[in-house]
Amino acid sequence: CHPHMSDLLKALQLPPSEEKHGVKIFVKQFHKIVGHGITNFFGSVSRGVGATFSSATRSKTAYKNGDELLAYHEKQLLRLAANFALTADLCFTLGGRLKFEELLMGRLADALGAIYLGYATLHHYDRRRGIEGLEALTEHAMLRLEREAQEALYAASENFPGPLGPVASTVMKMGCFPLGGLTRPYSDPSDTLTKEVSRLLTTPSEIRDMFQEGIYSAPDGAVHQMTDLINALPICVEADKVATSLRREKREPTAEETNLIAKADALRDALIQVDVFEHATAEEAQPGYVRPALQGTEERFANMDKTVFREAA
Repeated sequence: CHPHMSDLLKALQLPPSEEKHGVKIFVKQFHKIVGHGITNFFGSVSRGVGATFSSATRSKTAYKNGDELLAYHEKQLLRLAANFALTADLCFTLGGRLKFEELLMGRLADALGAIYLGYATLHHYDRRRGIEGLEALTEHAMLRLEREAQEALYAASENFPGPLGPVASTVMKMGCFPLGGLTRPYSDPSDTLTKEVSRLLTTPSEIRDMFQEGIYSAPDGAVHQMTDLINALPICVEADKVATSLRREKREPTAEETNLIAKADALRDALIQVDVFEHATAEEAQPGYVRPALQGTEERFANMDKTVFREAA
């Protein structure tokens, strides 16, 4: 994926008759690779400082504005992508040893995966804007992904391998986190935001409707666990509200409220039931059946003339 690596490799593969030409191409591409790395270094520094400033001055409720939500997180992903590009350039210091550095590759995979999922999340939000609560859900997802990418890159900078590892580690820290901890601004979502997302997912909402779009729904009267679960939710939520109101007001329920609570209890009892099997297989249903593992243990004890495990030990 490097813009200059292909030409450099082609230069190495030229026949001996074109050696001089190959050396010129190699030197030219090598200089381009070094220049590309320097450009990525300063790009990583500038984007890191800018993204840190925007994070420090951002309101906790700014995500409620969809345009600001997209603009802010696109800027953070650009910063993380620049950090990743610099780290990829520093991997040249490992040469062929790179494919054996599984811990480093794992951390880079975590960072790249989080960046990719971040762009996918923003793309989904941009396509589905207008769904109530989608801003909170998107904000929660993006904060977690940005922190995951940040921590993966930081762990890579702390543990960069190879003979030139200390040098690469220092350059990576200077490029990705030029102001130290100040340029690692991403943190997990607040409890307030997490509770809001939890409420949207566990009560009837447009967010739940969005997630239910691709789920099969059985016709009325058919027994289908997922359909029954979806249909029971609004009834159970309404019954819980009534029960809370009764406790708060310290009164007896009306006939309508009693029926609602009873219906919700009946639905819960039906939904939590699990399949029960007296025997896992037909063989186990036969009289005198003993599982092979138990039979083998009994035979071993009989041959050892022992009756309990403690004696055999």
